[in-house]
Amino acid sequence: MRKQPESAKQVEKRKIEHLKIQLTKPVEYKNKTTLLEDVFLIHNALPEFDRSEVDTSITFLGKKLKAPFMISAITGGSKLSAKINRNNAKAAQKLGLAMGLGSMKAMIVEPSLTYSYSVRDLAPDILLIGNIGANDLVNFPPRVLKKAMQKVGIDILAVHLNPTQELVQKEGEAKFKGVLNLIKRYSKELPILVKECGQGISTEVAQKLSSADIKAIDVGGAGGTSWPGIEYLRKGQDHGLFWDWGIPTALSIMETRKGTKLPIIATGGIRSGEDVVKAIVLGASIGSAALPLLKTANIDSSEKYLENLIKETGDVMFLVGARTVIDLAKCRTIITGRLKELTS
Repeated sequence: MRKQPESAKQVEKRKIEHLKIQLTKPVEYKNKTTLLEDVFLIHNALPEFDRSEVDTSITFLGKKLKAPFMISAITGGSKLSAKINRNNAKAAQKLGLAMGLGSMKAMIVEPSLTYSYSVRDLAPDILLIGNIGANDLVNFPPRVLKKAMQKVGIDILAVHLNPTQELVQKEGEAKFKGVLNLIKRYSKELPILVKECGQGISTEVAQKLSSADIKAIDVGGAGGTSWPGIEYLRKGQDHGLFWDWGIPTALSIMETRKGTKLPIIATGGIRSGEDVVKAIVLGASIGSAALPLLKTANIDSSEKYLENLIKETGDVMFLVGARTVIDLAKCRTIITGRLKELTS
């Protein structure tokens, strides 16, 4: 039998613990990288256009973005969450980027926490993506999720897959039987994308997800933040078997592209404009990051970090001869090192 759903206080306490650990402890992968370092972009010494002509804008899931990037799902369900979400929302609105919210379970269980997800007053125009755990779908029917989405103005709901985190988390439930059928059923009633939380999507999983009426897949690859690592730290452990578990982001993008024609969001250790470009050349539609934006939004604003990332993206596009984001699909790349071994 399933456990009783967590109380609002339990969920809020866990969300605060997650945030404090990410802000104060080393939570990234220890011995595994994204493998984006094995993606070699070919320099174009004759781009035949000016840097000022580079257009980083893209239409993604029906909305125009000024750059192929989104602030990934970070948090919700506490006062600190509200501060971070609102600071990031202001930056996303000003710079024309997409943004994801953390798991909305807290506001569904306790409606008084809705304020911590409410950013539409600051960001009326952005692509705003909600979030719910795949194994929570059984507790929250489509009508409940639709109501939550309407409350905070969500455009699309991300259903997150996190079996590794659930396995390690002290409150976790590693129960994923029937999840695909739930996704298929819910996607007929709600606009949904599916995301991993740091362990990546394989070709086989991408193929299965393509049988549902979902809008996109976020690979959530390994190499950035380790959510199993965060759960080990919550238990007072600084290591654990599954800290470095998962498919590196670069490999996961390639695996996912083999299995689907759906748009792909590349999350997992994306830290620079060069990373964004590499991810797109490998088959992603846009790049995404969470941890750097958590830290900057906690201080004040993520605007400067994002402005630099957007500039870097345009600079790298110029140097590989891509005037537009669509042109990146024509750019040649060489796969080297471990990534070559894994894909040959």
